[in-house]
Amino acid sequence: MNKKSICVFQNLKDNGEKIAMLTAYDYSTAKALDEADIDGILVGDSLAMVALGYENTYNITIDEMLIFIKAVARGAKNSFIIGDMPFMSYNLSVEQGLKNASEMIKAGASAVKIEGCNDHIINLTKRCVESGIPVLAHLGLTPQLLNTIGGHKIQGKTADATEEILENAKKLEKAGAFAVVLELMPAVSAEYITRNLTIPTIGIGAGVGCSGQIVVTDDILGKFTDFVPKFVKKYVNLHDIVLQSVVDYKNEVKAKLFPSEKETFELSETEREKLNVIK
Repeated sequence: MNKKSICVFQNLKDNGEKIAMLTAYDYSTAKALDEADIDGILVGDSLAMVALGYENTYNITIDEMLIFIKAVARGAKNSFIIGDMPFMSYNLSVEQGLKNASEMIKAGASAVKIEGCNDHIINLTKRCVESGIPVLAHLGLTPQLLNTIGGHKIQGKTADATEEILENAKKLEKAGAFAVVLELMPAVSAEYITRNLTIPTIGIGAGVGCSGQIVVTDDILGKFTDFVPKFVKKYVNLHDIVLQSVVDYKNEVKAKLFPSEKETFELSETEREKLNVIK
């Protein structure tokens, strides 16, 4: 299997095929996604909550993100890996953003994701692309701006709001973004934006009309239980499976059923005699 490149996304859209993406934060999960031939892996800043237990994405740093990108890159040898630029790691200046984006590439990512659209973000996107760093844009609900937009509110709920998101998406497309994430918006709005862009759209809570989909792996596996977004489908309930397995293990240890002979190494009879040990 060959290492996936940025061309995969546009080729899939042009061929009328959907793009399937998931998040990964660790080696073993990344390896499983790679074996499943997933189209792209996002090392999302959602790991702040899912993997590190923070209340939101604001607290995670670029240095923490780099650790997880390296782990995912070790596990996913063929997938296209995207590093999520965390809060305030690119907002101070284009130079700051370019430096931190380059660190993600050095850590093993093939591209970076940047939220929002303003003159600074457009300039940063251009500079990244000019420097050989592909950029995945992110519009609609932008979690790093939750404090200013007032929480997890559906975006693009009117025709005017949808047109504004489309206008921003076109600016980012022109700046060189290879795709754009559309988060938490009505399906019709996201489909309208998708039809009017050349680059692919990746939906999360934005309906089936996007070019592809991305969700948090721990959500679809039922592993993260602090909250479950409406747009997530659980394919298995790993939390309950893990919980029951741990309870079974604890009970067997207490009852002296584990380890059994099957999980135990034996000493030869000769060596037991030297120790005066009777089996």
